[in-house]
Amino acid sequence: ILLTLPFWTSYLLRVFSWKVILGYNGVINSGLMSMGVIAEPLQFLLYNPFSVIVTLAHAWAAFAILPIYVSLEKIDRTLLEAATDLGDGPVRRFFRITLPLSMPGVIAASLLIFIPTVGDYVTPSLVGGTGGVMIANIIQAQFSRANNWPLGSALAISTMLAVTAIACLSIWLAKRGTAAIR
Repeated sequence: ILLTLPFWTSYLLRVFSWKVILGYNGVINSGLMSMGVIAEPLQFLLYNPFSVIVTLAHAWAAFAILPIYVSLEKIDRTLLEAATDLGDGPVRRFFRITLPLSMPGVIAASLLIFIPTVGDYVTPSLVGGTGGVMIANIIQAQFSRANNWPLGSALAISTMLAVTAIACLSIWLAKRGTAAIR
């Protein structure tokens, strides 16, 4: 329930909450100042690529955790016990059994996050400032401010083709990896 609790609110509200948390007079700066760690607020917390990454990671974390968790739950525990009985240590067991068997979940999680993140222009606009430009912001700017519809269309089609190619490659790698395990 704690993992899904933030998703009961609007995506825009969650992004704006990070703006409040990372802001000049935000929660982090106020907390650090009240504890005496800093004398004046830190200005580098907001309006940079770091704030965009933190916000996107929070917004999409559950979509990564759930498929990976499901794929980890499906792993037959007797395989891990057999590897231990045959002398494998925890690290070797992870790389030879757990990681290969959980790769379908990892690839699904990567696709589930990658595809909507490429098209996200709200997060970089709100918490990234001028340093938070992503491809969706460039496409949006071509259609609105620059009024360059042909370039905006070309960028949108190129982005869609790149995302489709990456998705197909990921699915192919997942099928190839699953076939190699069997």
